[in-house]
Formats: sequence, structure tokens, C-alpha cells
Amino acid sequence: MFLSPIASPAYLRGNTASFDRFIEGVLNSKTTPSIEQDEKCYKLQIDLPGVPRNQLTISIEGQIVRIKTTEEAKRKYSVGYELPEEIDATSSIAKLEDGVLYLTLTKKIPLNLATTLPIL
Repeated sequence: MFLSPIASPAYLRGNTASFDRFIEGVLNSKTTPSIEQDEKCYKLQIDLPGVPRNQLTISIEGQIVRIKTTEEAKRKYSVGYELPEEIDATSSIAKLEDGVLYLTLTKKIPLNLATTLPIL
């Protein structure tokens, strides 16, 4: 096994601790979402009956996704999930239909910041 003094980014390490915390948070929440994942995105379905879309906010920061209702909402809901990979908010989609929130959270493609040096 190759050990480096420089820690690899989470997406290269297979950050299972974050994924375990994500699953644990989902399983312990009052409203348990349905979760699917493929190589490109995470898909979540969360039952939120009685919550109109104008009283719901979703924020994405890196690999943290927060879902909460506004102050004027009759039904209070607030949850945050830490996913194992960063989310690309610009290509992710949220849709609220018949009391179900459908989230398609696109995984951010990691940039390779390595530079190749020419050999003289």
C-alpha cells in the first residue's frame, strides 16, 4: 500500500465515514427519504405533505445538503445531509410534486490539479 504524507481528497479515499453519517442521519430522521445512487448522481425522495414549494428552501454547500421550511410554514421541517462527494448545485434538480420532494443531486466531477513537468 502506498502511503503519502499528503492526504488525498475525500473523493479519492472512498470517504466511508461521511457516507455512514449520511445513512445514519437518513435512518434516524422523522421523514426517511428513499435513496438511490449511480455514478453520476444521488436521487432522494422525501415525503413532505402539506408543504408548498414557496415555503421550502434547499441549500447545497460542497457535500452538505440542507432542507428546511421557512418560518411561515405550518409544518416545520429541517434536516441536513453530508454526502460522501461534493454536489454540483448548478446541475442538480429539486421538484415538489403531490407532497413528495424529488432531489436529483449531481456529483461534482473532481478536477485533476496535477501538473506534468517536462524533463529537461
